[in-house]
Amino acid sequence: MLASDFSRTSNVIMRLSISTNEPERSLTYGMRKKGGRNNRGITTLHGRGGGRKRKYRVVDFNHRGVTMAARVARIEYDPNRSARIALLHYNDGSKKYIISPRGLESEQQICVGETAPVQIGNSKPLHSLPVGCFVHNVELVLGRGGQLARASGTSAKISGTDGSYVILKLPSKEKRLVHKECFASVGHVGSAESSNKTLGKAGRTRWLGRRPTVRGVAKNPVDHPHGGGEGRSPVGLTKPLSPWGKPALGNKTRKVAKSNKFIYRD
Repeated sequence: MLASDFSRTSNVIMRLSISTNEPERSLTYGMRKKGGRNNRGITTLHGRGGGRKRKYRVVDFNHRGVTMAARVARIEYDPNRSARIALLHYNDGSKKYIISPRGLESEQQICVGETAPVQIGNSKPLHSLPVGCFVHNVELVLGRGGQLARASGTSAKISGTDGSYVILKLPSKEKRLVHKECFASVGHVGSAESSNKTLGKAGRTRWLGRRPTVRGVAKNPVDHPHGGGEGRSPVGLTKPLSPWGKPALGNKTRKVAKSNKFIYRD
């Protein structure tokens, strides 16, 4: 649910169903700020720095090998992702965080495996799910854990089968072949309204660790390929470039050696 502040056209997400408890201590650790710098201290990502202190929540994206059911203890806020996370309590006393799907509630039971029922939150191999089912946290490589459809409000749809593969329609409308033994969780990722929030002021942007950005054409020639010139000058190049001279603004950078052969339809 969104709450609006009409004085500055901003809105925030009401966290009515989210627990106010501290995160599970055994599943968190501190995060160090990097400010957009690499291991040599060189800035490789401009406009990063500052921001509120955060603790990283260790989320389990790989449900393969889990044989026991789990109880949803509570739904929590995670500052490191747009989706909410759910804390699971297993019968052996262990605890794990997972991405919280839409409709998941506290005290609900979650199962994993081929024989698990097709209901919200359960994880199953793709071949055991019906055509038309919506899934999230989908594996791309067997045993690697979920990599697709993990952001808030996203999901992938099972469109059909092709031999040893299942055809998935991704949030980008691309159709991709994924091995039928890969695991996926049933349902849509929750907190779909997060894409509608408006920050409303520069301060909220700084809390998120984003600093002001400057256009390349407003810089000096020594600082950016687009810089320099008298007054309002155009880019002045055959194509736009990044600060490091690489093609930018629409140029395709995906390597051919990647898994293009599994794209069923762009």
